[in-house]
Amino acid sequence: MHQIGVVGLSYRHAGVDEVARFSLPKSEVAQRLPALRRALGAGEVFYVGTCNRVEVLYTTGDGSPAGDCRKEVFRALTGREPQTGEASRIFRAWTGEAALEHLFLVACGLDSAQAGEQEIAAQIRQAWEIARSAHVCGPTLDRLVSEALGMANRVHRLEAGVKAPSLGDLAADRVLLHLAGKPTPVALLGVSPMTKRCGAALHRGGVPLVIVNRTLPVAEEYAGVVGGKAVALEAFRADPAEIGALVLAAGGGEPILDPPVLARLAKTSPRALLVDFGVPPNVDPEAAHAAGLTRIGMNDLIQAAQERRIAQLMRLAPVRAAIDDRLARLRGELATRAIGRKLADLRGTFEQIAADEAERALATELRGLDESQRESIQRFASTVARRLAHLPLAGLRAAAAHAGAEAVDAFFREARLRRNGAGVESHSPAPTAADPQEPDKR
Repeated sequence: MHQIGVVGLSYRHAGVDEVARFSLPKSEVAQRLPALRRALGAGEVFYVGTCNRVEVLYTTGDGSPAGDCRKEVFRALTGREPQTGEASRIFRAWTGEAALEHLFLVACGLDSAQAGEQEIAAQIRQAWEIARSAHVCGPTLDRLVSEALGMANRVHRLEAGVKAPSLGDLAADRVLLHLAGKPTPVALLGVSPMTKRCGAALHRGGVPLVIVNRTLPVAEEYAGVVGGKAVALEAFRADPAEIGALVLAAGGGEPILDPPVLARLAKTSPRALLVDFGVPPNVDPEAAHAAGLTRIGMNDLIQAAQERRIAQLMRLAPVRAAIDDRLARLRGELATRAIGRKLADLRGTFEQIAADEAERALATELRGLDESQRESIQRFASTVARRLAHLPLAGLRAAAAHAGAEAVDAFFREARLRRNGAGVESHSPAPTAADPQEPDKR
């Protein structure tokens, strides 16, 4: 797994505004992925952007160890060169097993602001589908992302019967508190995992919902699930309905609601609370303030989530243990797969040497044996070769898993075993003064 790398940033070390700088508009991700792969010189690449993180997962094209690609990712996502130290200050980088561990933690929700939330797995799956449709995700990343999502599903099964936390639940709590028991309608702008989670909680609380979306049929489909009213985005912009709160989670690089729309909303709903999941923001904070509307952004929601994070992580300790166990097994599987050809060649080398020696003996000192005896000698040589090969093969598997590919390469360099077109040659180290070799006197 040494050829795997991750470059990313999240709420954990950067503000939401910083995350927004490197987020790709959802509509542009597929077309920009090939250029991102070229910029990294990668064989495969995968991009996921959410409301509080951006992650780029990649593999080297030639199987060599992954390097630090923070500058390349910065350049590819922003279109400019980073200043000295800027890329390393903003991004975090992981390679090899650490990169895979990071992917598992993210997919299982252990790195989320709301520890244990399940929306991130759906977002990773969607990003994976986009990468596959853009033909930039091949067998290695397919395997690893599939493993991460499989682990996330296992976590969900472990958590069966336990309500997984979500920033959507936090948003719903804030909205319900703001409504103070009044049955005032709440609008959900954008049909996303966050708005769906928030909408489900509000629906259970008996709150009437208005589903707003660029594409009306999508809004109508979800409105049918929660018994709400569907409205096209342009219609809502032109004539905002009277609402008690507006929850926004729509893609795009620009604010969804501009100052004139906010002014109209403030006129019909002066006490409306805006909960903005957008990264970049769907509503400009200063524009909301100028319109006299109260806005809660991702920074506020993340801060609230941090107060619950330690308790959630303690509850999820078995998940962390399960991830460690799976990583250990996957390390061995991937290491064996990476050196599989070399192991096969080594086994073949042992068997070929034994066969050659048996043939030499049968042609000289054992040449008087009958056909049955000759076959017995050949079977005996083959059996001994396989048994002798078992020890170095087992050792090489362990070395690949724990010491890395360099240890395996060192073994083959020192053993000096190789195949050529004429068969297998075994080369001993050149003789030295301390270890002279007698000339062959046969």
